[in-house]
Amino acid sequence: MSFFSSFRALWTAGRGISLGLPEIVEGSNPMDLFQKWFSDARKSGLFLPEAMTVASCTSQGKPSARMVLLKTADTDGFVFFTNYGSRKASELDANPNISLLFHWPILQRQVRIEGTAVRVTREESNEYFQSRPRGSQIGAWASKQSARLSSPQELKDKVKEVEARYNGQEVPLPDHWGGYRIMPQRMEFWQGRPFRLHDRLIFEQSEYGWQTHRIYP
Repeated sequence: MSFFSSFRALWTAGRGISLGLPEIVEGSNPMDLFQKWFSDARKSGLFLPEAMTVASCTSQGKPSARMVLLKTADTDGFVFFTNYGSRKASELDANPNISLLFHWPILQRQVRIEGTAVRVTREESNEYFQSRPRGSQIGAWASKQSARLSSPQELKDKVKEVEARYNGQEVPLPDHWGGYRIMPQRMEFWQGRPFRLHDRLIFEQSEYGWQTHRIYP
């Protein structure tokens, strides 16, 4: 983190504690508040404010979690990209129920999201894939994500193989790589407050749209 980012982080530390959560009108879209908080996090000096925990479950209900990077967030949901052969992808294809967690400690804020995951279109995956650095594109072809690796040299050899295969060419989107869109059904905005009397605001989808209520800290 640069000196400027460190200073900015120090300056923004705890601002949310004094402000608390805003009053929300019934029927409001939680993505509006998420976009405001995400913008605050990006301005706060935090490193990788787009980092989020993705928790998935097997069809038998066994959970696993890992950190990934959010790529887009809009009224259609939250999108991240991965290898479709990975453990997370295998679990999501078998059991689409998913939970996301954003934690922005400088602002004393968390956002918890529960919903379902669906694969994005190949066109969407390709658009993002072609925007990635070439090294990341090569890596997507070389890595059999989550599969057993015999040695670090095996991965290095596969990288060299892919580099040679596409030398002087555009790297195409692999069939085994793409995105997931999480369509939220429940979102919780958690704002730290003094004496652990935190603000917690819930949005839940219903047949009438988004319903809101607060819960005890």
